[in-house]
Amino acid sequence: MSIRLLALELYRAQKKVAELQKAIEAGGQGAVEKLGQELRAAEKEMLMLRKMLDGEKESGEFRKRFSGFGGWNA
Repeated sequence: MSIRLLALELYRAQKKVAELQKAIEAGGQGAVEKLGQELRAAEKEMLMLRKMLDGEKESGEFRKRFSGFGGWNA
């Protein structure tokens, strides 16, 4: 996946987290529990996307330095 697509997905996830946080603040007790579960899932997705994006942005030298670990290169 390209950096641009990862950034778009991260932006979408951030918007979803913000919307869920606003809904929790405005919602009643029953809605808070359900929205809390959705919020935790959205935050996990956002964190995963951020880690993926940060990994894609690493310099080539950094990736070259650690590319040999676990490989079958002779």
